[in-house]
Amino acid sequence: MVSKKDKNVQRVKRHARVRAKISGTTERPRLDVYRSNAHIYAQIIDDVKGVTLCSASSTEKGFEGIGSNKAAAKQVGAKIAERAAAKGITEVVFDRGGYVYHGRVSELAEGAREAGLKF
Repeated sequence: MVSKKDKNVQRVKRHARVRAKISGTTERPRLDVYRSNAHIYAQIIDDVKGVTLCSASSTEKGFEGIGSNKAAAKQVGAKIAERAAAKGITEVVFDRGGYVYHGRVSELAEGAREAGLKF
């Protein structure tokens, strides 16, 4: 019988490799993305202090639409950029979380860029 490889285990390994190279600072925090089958989540993290500065997701109360498509990802990107601007954050380091920069992950990034985040 052929055993199927666990895609999430492979993603976590890729994410660990990326995290070895990038980290968020107080001046330039890390924009982290997590993508599940049903929703998408984004956090802005200061790795020096070990603190989440702000977050946004498609599971929030005021969110309209389906949480698992590109339109939802773009809304979440715009929301995280809006919350970051309220805290005085303009530049971030983008952490795609081991996912391919395509589809929902790239749409989240585009939404954040259009709303004013620089990365």
